[in-house]
Amino acid sequence: MDLGRLEYLQALVTEFQVTESSEAKEQVLANLANFAYDPKNYEYLRQLQVLDLFLDALTEDKETLVEFAIV
Repeated sequence: MDLGRLEYLQALVTEFQVTESSEAKEQVLANLANFAYDPKNYEYLRQLQVLDLFLDALTEDKETLVEFAIV
């Protein structure tokens, strides 16, 4: 299935929100952090409120999630 950039990022956000696995959360947050480096993604990330997701992750107990959120 060929997902557009917005749809793909939405799928990542949804996966982060619904998964119970801390490893999956880490992987998804790392992927979102990588997408944040590309200015082309800024509007999509803003629309999907990924910045709020990063801010929320700063309060997680898992140190890796906090590190990915800071990046």
